[in-house]
Amino acid sequence: MSERIVVKTKHGELTIDQLAEVQPGMSRIMEENARRWWYMYYAAQGGNWALAGYQYRQILGLFSTAKTLRPKYAQDLTTFELEYMKPIFEAINEKNWEKFEKAYHNGIEGSDLYHNKWGHPEIRFVLPSEPPKHLHLGPPEKLVRRKNT
Repeated sequence: MSERIVVKTKHGELTIDQLAEVQPGMSRIMEENARRWWYMYYAAQGGNWALAGYQYRQILGLFSTAKTLRPKYAQDLTTFELEYMKPIFEAINEKNWEKFEKAYHNGIEGSDLYHNKWGHPEIRFVLPSEPPKHLHLGPPEKLVRRKNT
């Protein structure tokens, strides 16, 4: 008989099996990934390369989580990083909008290929036509806040 491993929290006890069951699946991880892709695009377009780089790193972090939680996708995620994410990284580092835009759209096409491979041709990322309204997307030094008086 195997030992039952229990984790104690301030809310009670959970088994390792229970913790494993509540980990996010690919749909939850990719939902956040899509939001990061949206932010990254408009940050780069606005010249906020630091924010674009931050979103890029967050995407890689999500990929790392996905590789751990859903190992059957690990090799494809690694290949996607090398083929599609690396050119985006280079464009961000160079602060090169034209290079970024091309690499970004290639990445979207690449995601279509992988969704097809895994039997999900219905999943297609579409860049929202509007930038997010809750983030400053221009260069950080150009942000001017109104003073409350």
